[in-house]
This record gives sequence, structure tokens and C-alpha cells, in this order.
Amino acid sequence: MNERFNPKDAVMDFPRRDARDKLQGRTKYTVDVGGSEVIHAVLLRSEVACGRISKLDTDVASKMPGVRAIATHSDAPGLHGIGIADHPVFAGDVIRYHGEPIAAIAADTIAQARAAARAISVTIDVEQPVLTMEQALSDNAKLVHPDWQNYEILFEGAARGGNVAWEATVERGDTKEAFSRDDVTIVEGCYRVGRQSHVPFEPRAVVATFEDGRYHVHTSTQVPWTVRHVTAKVLGVPDSHVRVTVPAVGGGFGLKFDCSLEPYAAILAKKTGRSVSLINTRKEEQMTCLCRENADIRIRSAVTSDGEIVGREATVLMDCGAYGGEQVFLTTMSAHTLGGNYRLGSIKLSSQAVYTNTPPNGAFRACNGVYNTFALERHTDEICDAIDMDPIEFRLRNVVGDKDIGATGQVFEGEVLAPMLKQMVAKHPIQKTARELPDGRLYGRATTVGTWFIFVGPSAATVNLNADGSATLVTSGVEIGSGTMMQSLPQIVAASLGIHPEKVIVKTADTDASGRDLGVGGGRTTVSIGAASAAACDEVRDKLLSVASELLQTKSDELVLTNGRVEIRDRPGSGTTIQTVIQQAEIEFGPVSGSGAFTAPGIPAMPGCAAGHFIDAIDIPVFAVHDCELAVDPDTGQIEILAYRVVQDVGRALNPRAIHSQIQGGVVQGLGYAMQEEITINEDGAFNQQGFETYRLPMAGDVLPIEFDLFEGAPSCGPLGTKGAGEVPILNVGASIACAVANATGKTVSELPLTPTRVVSIVDDLERPLDFDHINVKWQKNTIAFR
Repeated sequence: MNERFNPKDAVMDFPRRDARDKLQGRTKYTVDVGGSEVIHAVLLRSEVACGRISKLDTDVASKMPGVRAIATHSDAPGLHGIGIADHPVFAGDVIRYHGEPIAAIAADTIAQARAAARAISVTIDVEQPVLTMEQALSDNAKLVHPDWQNYEILFEGAARGGNVAWEATVERGDTKEAFSRDDVTIVEGCYRVGRQSHVPFEPRAVVATFEDGRYHVHTSTQVPWTVRHVTAKVLGVPDSHVRVTVPAVGGGFGLKFDCSLEPYAAILAKKTGRSVSLINTRKEEQMTCLCRENADIRIRSAVTSDGEIVGREATVLMDCGAYGGEQVFLTTMSAHTLGGNYRLGSIKLSSQAVYTNTPPNGAFRACNGVYNTFALERHTDEICDAIDMDPIEFRLRNVVGDKDIGATGQVFEGEVLAPMLKQMVAKHPIQKTARELPDGRLYGRATTVGTWFIFVGPSAATVNLNADGSATLVTSGVEIGSGTMMQSLPQIVAASLGIHPEKVIVKTADTDASGRDLGVGGGRTTVSIGAASAAACDEVRDKLLSVASELLQTKSDELVLTNGRVEIRDRPGSGTTIQTVIQQAEIEFGPVSGSGAFTAPGIPAMPGCAAGHFIDAIDIPVFAVHDCELAVDPDTGQIEILAYRVVQDVGRALNPRAIHSQIQGGVVQGLGYAMQEEITINEDGAFNQQGFETYRLPMAGDVLPIEFDLFEGAPSCGPLGTKGAGEVPILNVGASIACAVANATGKTVSELPLTPTRVVSIVDDLERPLDFDHINVKWQKNTIAFR
């Protein structure tokens, strides 16, 4: 960053300008787009999990009142995906999950569209589905994708085979030697987690039109450029033939970090010549919601008596559902989460995305980091029990720090986790407390650490100065409810240009007007889009100061932008207004604007360590320390959180109040994952929890105030030293609660969520420690390369 302004000028508790409209219901989302010109679409979805379509007859339905068009597989036969192109828009001959789209119907009204969907004649020869990863990985298992070898490879380097859609591995050092040492204790554990539904206020929704030979897709998404590319790919048109615009998004949490409904609406828009609206019902959203995936994990560690981890082997099985999707990419992150937190003398780790005949899964806030942290921190406490070492002492001895080597061989910068842990313990000392409280409940406390990353990547920004001294920021960023587009980005631009954030206008995303961007998620908005915006401001500032230098007859490096003026340094009132400079600039060369770009700087990993990884090393690690005190009722299994504390690594806190809201919301969302939200799949391959009546979410009464401290100063390539703050608050919650419950009950805790029924089983010794038959103790036998 240019030193012509003080970075501290960007730090403030700037309020959200959209807050009042959102609270009063005036904000317009994609679901609010309507009018007489808009017709309505629905999807006909499969009601079986596995089978072959032997008949599909739309003739009767197409002639029903109000029906404008029906689309099926023949209208978009192409495949798309991440890493591998395995995902069709419509089911063709094969049904792979309950809820898979078979046809899309557009009609004048939603009722007419639904009536036509019921009139479509479909005959499916039902087959036995593969519903669990145990079944998928068993000997002679039925293949969910028998033709997996024929799929187009979009990213080279991964092992694949059978029902394993993708495998990412890490091999660093000699684990065989580590485990054979006679001075180590070997600790093994198995861990399991279920799925979690995002439940944003606004379901997935899109309105599409086709005019002037181009598709215009107006949609609720986090990734407008991904939607543009995937829609074009499956429709067989150039990317430039698709324009994507995005209004305010009613929540995403990763659910909308992919293309979903958009191709259906686009196809129907071209067929009908009308604007077509397609909105998931709440049941559809729940039943096909791209959940955080269920996973099974085995970890095996060799540890010396003084706590050194000389070797670790781990296998992570991620249920990707019927198609690879985001889980293919997320296999990468196991290396940086399950292989994170601690120094490891040697490591072998494999992470597999496994096909099943269940609804596809997707990205969800901090993704697999949430359950990998749960498994890793439970395993860490089990190591401490095995070698009789205090858990805090063990962590302080082993957490990664400056110059330490990560799982893939990247070298970390700065001492971050250890000071954060010391800060937590100093402020909230661990005290010996009786396990049983006076009311008969069991008391437990745990402190955990976590490692996540900021998902950087390409972003672009343009800043236009307006005649009144305001600035317009044009990016492909999306306001998904986090406030970043309304707070940190205006703050960065305002500080760079010496104006107030209220004078920064942020344009909504439009792929025809803004440069390519990876999307809003992964904590990347402030970092990647913020850095691009700052670079654009550098160009604008240079132009302004060049013109002002002539006006004020002062060298440009003696000028500063502040309070809407250009001043001579250390001489307030000596300069002129920005408006005057803009006016002169327009006379000399025209309107003042600047463009900027940013991408991942690239951090080296150790060559040969990682295979099948999309990211070998993380550009911006971000750390968290959580502390939880709770009480367990041994008779009912109810858990009450007595206190919850967070120390979060933020780099530089541009807007502390905004970060506080992210911590509060992230922890509460994590409470649901840890204790309440459970999805089970029945024999038909459908979710048993079809709506809010059966899918238990945290309610207002479950919310508690979170105590937090922001840890500043850790290295970051983000603008002004920032790091994203939206994802990491949820990272440790499941781990902290599970470890505290284990401490309260004195029992093994190896599975989430900790529902009352499961907790009672743990207390009554009915919940045995897990030991997976489908994950071999010998690491090599779990990996495709060694089979």
C-alpha cells in the first residue's frame, strides 16, 4: 500500500448502510422479482435414489393450460463439475439420487407448472442404491458411476477409481520409522460427523431471460462468474453469451458457491422468449441442499513421552453424494486442517470424496475444517490422556509457529497460535472444578485450537470518481449478508482516497461491467476484492495528486488526501477540495478512474509432498482458539453452554463491530452443528428431515453472548494486513463442545452431533468408541495408489 495515508484511517465501526432496509423488508432479493412479464418454473425431481429411466413422456403435460415449455436432458446433455465433469443438468438414462431433476416446466403460474409436472409420465426401473460410504467402498460394490473413466478431467493429478471420485494425498517424512520407534506411544481414534444444512433465509432462486442472442441470469449466488461459465458450458455457448447479475443475497454460507438452478431457467427462457423465475421450495432446499458432507475419519499418531508428534497417519472419507462437486476440491483442505495446528515429524494423509446414491453435498462455512478440527482436537486430548500430559501444555509445546513446516512442507510465518493460546489462558485461567455440580449436572471445560485459511484468488476492481467527490466501486463482489461489501470495502476505498465511507458507492455484481472474480466466500472478500480495490485506488490517487500538484504548485509526494480535500502535508487548510481537482482532471484528460487486480501470491510447498491438491500451500493461514464451559444433564442428555470464549486471528481488524457479529453468528451456527442439527437418510435415499419441523436449528433461546478478543498483527498479504473474519468463527465449535463433554462425562466422544439421545448413550456407556471396518488401520490400504 502507498504510504500517503495512515492505514489506521480505515479502522472504524462503520455501520451497515443496508441494515434499516433489511430490517424493514425493503431490500429486494431475487425471490422478490416478479410482475406480469415473469412466468414460473418448477423441476420434476426423481422420487427414487437409483434407477434407469425407461420412459419419459411430456406430451400430455406440454398441452396443459398455461404451459409454455418443458425441458429435459436432450436440451442440455453436457456435463460439468469441479476437477472432473461428472454432473449432468438433467438425469438422462440414469437416476443417481432422490431429488435429481428429470424435467423443468415453465408455465404462466406456479400452480400450472406444478400440475404439468405431475402430468409428466416417467417410468423408472428402480435399482438398489448405494447409500453409505461403507457400502460404496466394500468389495465388489456397485458403482454409482460405472463410466467414471470416461469423464473429462478438468484438473490433473489426482487418483480416482471405483466409487472414489477424487483422492488427495500428503506424504512427508518416514511415518513407518516413526511408528516403529520404541520411545513412542501410539494413539488411534475414529471419528464421525453427519450432514448440516445451510438454511439461508432466501432459498436458491433465479430469473432468466434470453434477448439479443444472449442469456441474462439474475440470480441469488455467491459466484457470478462460476454461474456464467457453467451455464455457458452446459448450454454449449461461449461464456460471453451469458450475463449474470446479482442483487442482495439472502444468505449463502457456501450453499450458493456453485451453479445450481441457473441453467434450467436459462433453457426455459430461450424456449419461451419470456422471463422465467425458478425458486426452490423450502422442502426442495432442504432435501437437495448441498449440505456440509458427512465424513468418517481415522487418525493414528506416534508421540513421545515429552509430547513430540513424530508421526501421523490419517484417512478422511468425505461423502460427496451422487456427484463430485465441491467435495472434490475440499479433499485438498484436509492437509491444511487435519494436518494443521501442530508440528509433525512425518505425515501420511489421504482424503477421498466418495460417491453414494445420496443428494450431492457442497461447501459450507469453513467446510471440512469444522469436522477435521473436531477429530483432530478430540484426538489431541486422547493423546494427552495416553501420555498423561496437560492438554494446554501439550498444545503450547506443539502448535505451529514461525519457521515451522506444515503438512505439505510450507513454512509458516510468525508466532500466532501460541500467543493466542497464552492470551486465552491468561485471561481465563483453568481452575480445578468438581466434575459434578451441586444440581447433579456434570461440568466440563475445554480449550481447542484451529487452523483454517483465507481462500484468495483472482479479483478485479474499478474505482470511478464522481464530480461530487464520491467514488463508485465496481467489482463482482456480492453482498451475502456478511456486510463486507457495505463495510470493509468502502472503508478501504475511503481511507485510500481521503473521503468518508458513506461517499463510496458499491455497485452490485454484473459480469458485463466488472472483471472476473472467484466469488464471495472462504473469507476472501476483504482480502482479494479489497486488495484489488486498493490497487485501483492507487491509480486514482496518483491521477488526483498529479493534477493537484499543478494546481497547488507543490510536489505530489508532499500532498495528502484527507477529509475530502487535497492538502499540503502538515498544513491543514492549505489545499483544495477533491471536487476541484476532479473538475480540473476532466478538463485535462477526462473522468478519473482506476483499475486494480489481485490474485494468490503463491506460497511454496515441498515438492513431491502433495498429490491431487488444488492448493498445495495456503497463502493466508488464519487461526482460532476457543474455550467452552458447559454442563451436561446425565439423565436427559441436555447440554447447557455456561460460557463460550474466542480469540480470533484477524490480521488487522478494520471493523471490530462487524467482526464481533461474525463471531457471534458463527459460534451459534456451530452450536447447531455440534448439538442439534442432524440429517439421517432413509432406505429410499431421502432425508428424513424434510423441514423445520424435524430439522432442529438453534432458536433465539439457544443464543448466548460470546466473549471474544481479536488477535492482531499476524502476517497477511491482505490489504492493510487484513484477514477474512467470516468463516473461522465456526471452526472450533464442534471440537470445543465435544472435548468439554468428554471432560464432563469422563467418556469417549467421537461423533457429532451431540444430541440428547447420543449424550445419554455416552453417559450410560451405550455409545462405544468407533472403529471403522471400511478404513484400514494400515494407511496404505486406504489409498488408491497402494491398492
